[in-house]
Amino acid sequence: MITAIKHPPHIRALLLSIAGSVVLIIGMGYGRFAFTGVLPVMLKENLLTLQQGNWAASANYAGYLLGALLLSRARPVDSRRLCFTSVLATLLSIVALAWLRSPLAIIVLRGLAGLFSAVTLIAASLWLLQHMQHTQGAPMLFSGVGIGVFLSAEMVAVGKSLALPSATIWLLCAGSAAVMFLVFFRLLNSPPDTLVDYPFKAQTSTCSQTVTATEAWKLLLIYGLAGFGYIITATYLPLFLTGSLTGIDPVQIWAVFGLAAAPSCFFWHRLVVARGYRFTLLLNLILQAVGVILPAFSHALPFCLASALLVGFTFMGTVTVALPEARRLAAAVSFNMIAAMTALYGIGQIAGPLVAGELYAFSGSFNPSLWTASTALMLAAGLVAKR
Repeated sequence: MITAIKHPPHIRALLLSIAGSVVLIIGMGYGRFAFTGVLPVMLKENLLTLQQGNWAASANYAGYLLGALLLSRARPVDSRRLCFTSVLATLLSIVALAWLRSPLAIIVLRGLAGLFSAVTLIAASLWLLQHMQHTQGAPMLFSGVGIGVFLSAEMVAVGKSLALPSATIWLLCAGSAAVMFLVFFRLLNSPPDTLVDYPFKAQTSTCSQTVTATEAWKLLLIYGLAGFGYIITATYLPLFLTGSLTGIDPVQIWAVFGLAAAPSCFFWHRLVVARGYRFTLLLNLILQAVGVILPAFSHALPFCLASALLVGFTFMGTVTVALPEARRLAAAVSFNMIAAMTALYGIGQIAGPLVAGELYAFSGSFNPSLWTASTALMLAAGLVAKR
């Protein structure tokens, strides 16, 4: 049943943005990234080996890639149903992790969870930005990824402080996510004309002017390198800090990662409008590369906090800056530019944990992986700077 929101226009606009954000909090923050916080506990319980954890992470990113490709032709009118379905599927996949003991089953389930997370991202974007015609809500919408990382990390931290097993931690995550969805799900039933009297502001474009196939292919390569560059930190940050920090749970560093990501979409959106695509993406990638490499120098608390802040604050900024540029360059190529961007980003994310696993097996340290990831980001920055 479609229901209207009986509030002033600006309040309605905010509530719709929050509703879309909640979909991403659950689908991305919990469904995709809570595994980063729980993985050290599962390794300690011998539910997974490090190699199996690598495969589970890569399976999740492969599922994300598949989900993005499957929904490449999704329509805005389908978005509400897709939001409901994907969130419920994500919640069920989290609950299932509390009972599964087979490494193969966990790996397969993480692949499905990746697919569901891609559906939530696409569905929430279609619902808010196209179906509800609320394009100004994009920064709040995408901040849900960082908020979800922070909230799920805090749930994991509570579970670890109480010495709960991973199964109970997964149920704690599922319960807190379900409560959020119950609070906000009715907003997803809002009719498409809810914001018909909302005063939309004209968007100012300050993108670079070159529209060539060369620029399009260069952006694809930059985005793929960025996907590889951030994902090792986003997958293993609490794990490679385990045992090196005293007086603080490494999962709290992961919470800082999410907390930094939440406001980043607003910052990078405003910066790209003010300073343009090239300057903004170059700054974003350099800061991200610095953040990735910091723990390779030291696992002391200041280095770890700086890494979490820098990578958390920049990884969603890359998406915020690059995707509008991809839409602008779409006319220069004969394929779907957004789909190609998503695919290459996904391939970079799949490769990251696999490369990290091989380098760890060879060296017994995550440092080579961090150097490799940081180098990839600097190569991407070099491509942005090259005219």
